[in-house]
Amino acid sequence: MSSSPSKPILNTSLPPQFRQIRIELAREPGHPEGDAATAYIIVAPLDTEDRIDPKLWREHREACRITRLRPDHDDARGHLLHRPDGSWAFHYDSDASLPDAVGFHFADERFVPGEYVSINEGGKMHTYRVVSVSHL
Repeated sequence: MSSSPSKPILNTSLPPQFRQIRIELAREPGHPEGDAATAYIIVAPLDTEDRIDPKLWREHREACRITRLRPDHDDARGHLLHRPDGSWAFHYDSDASLPDAVGFHFADERFVPGEYVSINEGGKMHTYRVVSVSHL
């Protein structure tokens, strides 16, 4: 992705399958209750089985965005990438110090509230819980 500022995207120009997904850090060592402030917001199309739709992603890749939320840090914004090996990753547009975060088996994951997904962040695997999925 280029480092130029992202252009605004009108929600009405996107297919109705697009969703805003919020995932929050689930329980893990150091966070026995999880952490709602450690989260991601993902804008992506979901298919009829609530999985990320690679065909619609391909057609609207610029609209597939992510925001990384961390306490005591500025939000990091970027894009959802579908890699040649079929994996999904979060690429940060303006922060070269942040490596891509890679979704573990995201192609198989269902994005519905209560489900869990794993993300490899800088070589460490973390589990997140899907807390909300809403229409744009």
